[in-house]
Amino acid sequence: MLQFFEQAKKHLENDAIIHDGVIYKYEQLIATSQKFAGILLNNTPDLNQARVSFMVPPGFDYVKTLWAIWIAGGVAVPLCISHPLSSLEYVLDDTQSSILVISNEFKEVLAPYLQKANISVIVIEDVNEERTTFPASLPDIEKQRNALILYTSGTTNKPKGVVTTHINIEAQINTLINAWEWSSNDRITCVLPLHHVHGIINVVGCSLWAGATCYFTTGFSPKLIFDLIEQGKLNVFMAVPTIYYKMIAYFETLTIEEQNLLRACMKKFRLMVCGSAALPVSVMNKWAQISGHLLLERYGMTELGMAISNPYHGDRKAGYVGIPLPGVEIKLADEHFVQVEDQMPGEILVKGANVFKEYWQRPEATQAAFTNDGWFKTGDVAVIENGYYRIMGRQSVDIIKSGGYKISALEIEEVLRTNEMIQDCAVVGIDDEEWGELIVAAIVLKPDFINDFKDKKVSDWIVNYIASYKKPRRYLVLNDLPRNAMGKVVKNDIKKMFV
Repeated sequence: MLQFFEQAKKHLENDAIIHDGVIYKYEQLIATSQKFAGILLNNTPDLNQARVSFMVPPGFDYVKTLWAIWIAGGVAVPLCISHPLSSLEYVLDDTQSSILVISNEFKEVLAPYLQKANISVIVIEDVNEERTTFPASLPDIEKQRNALILYTSGTTNKPKGVVTTHINIEAQINTLINAWEWSSNDRITCVLPLHHVHGIINVVGCSLWAGATCYFTTGFSPKLIFDLIEQGKLNVFMAVPTIYYKMIAYFETLTIEEQNLLRACMKKFRLMVCGSAALPVSVMNKWAQISGHLLLERYGMTELGMAISNPYHGDRKAGYVGIPLPGVEIKLADEHFVQVEDQMPGEILVKGANVFKEYWQRPEATQAAFTNDGWFKTGDVAVIENGYYRIMGRQSVDIIKSGGYKISALEIEEVLRTNEMIQDCAVVGIDDEEWGELIVAAIVLKPDFINDFKDKKVSDWIVNYIASYKKPRRYLVLNDLPRNAMGKVVKNDIKKMFV
């Protein structure tokens, strides 16, 4: 049996998940997952790494579905619940998913796909758990098997499926359990998307591995989170800079008495973590004033989970992501992948059991992502200063980190160019305190539309083709895009225009 399941059996009477006040024990989570695995198996002995996509809101049903896929021998493909149909179709087709698990609320958005696709569909609400029996047997799962496919934009215009095995996932979780000293006494809430490694591994994976309690709420609002904090229900919190920015803004609207009560509650926390995007020092300092905690910053990505972290015990340095986590090898290298000298910037290269297996059905992209001697090339540049790693930026200006997401500018450009008004465009990220980087677009209009362009019109249009968090927040109309002698758009010049 897979290790995460064995871990859960140690904590049968503990509260595993609390969703909008409803308590689910580990014993219930295990039993329900096993029953649902039987439904997925449908009288077959083993899913044999069949891809199972699922579009389920964060909460008990999400975790039950994820666990059931794994113990039935399938590969889990979580779909983003806010993506438009075109993005969902891309993942479903790319993974060649044979089973799709959905909640009722997503039937409408998926209806056009379901009418034409040859796929087995299971609707969560149609499953009667009381009448569902346990499967006669469950397959033995080798840890070398594929377990999860998450999609990342990378450096190409089409998202790539990042394949991680059960070995990879166990390594990613074990590293954080030890480094951040997780225990069954911990209580955390998940405010992060669950088609993303930060939410799946750092929050849900670690908490349930440790026998801790994970709270879910329907929708996110700073008030909901602060209510849980005031009620003393949390002692660990993890979020991206954008969420901390929103929580600070809400906190400042409260009365002095309300602020002082929350301060006293937050000082009792064991750990507060920030990641997925660079944390502005101003936000870090402001949160420290509010909560009494210096946020623990760390560095990771879809392909490897977490690799570098500020220490749980010891100095946490603002603007630095810390030191390599146990079991993870890191080196900084030049363009020839030769290790650079101390205090010199270099690309972060990573080795370890945490590093992903491959990009789904993209052998050339997989080969290009690794050096000849097996180091994964992150594309991020860092420098070591006084023993701590400081991220300097991305090698490619085509990767934008906004709101905790790693977004391909090329993907957005490809969509923008299909708009009837736009002749050409270039998408870049500019520094922003709230979002990390703000997505902006320089556009060249077709002659017939030069006098008719409206930002809102394009914004309303583009969310039909890409997720809302990928849409440009500002537009700049140009006569021509700046280009070099080779005809390539000079994106750094475009960034300066927005500043």
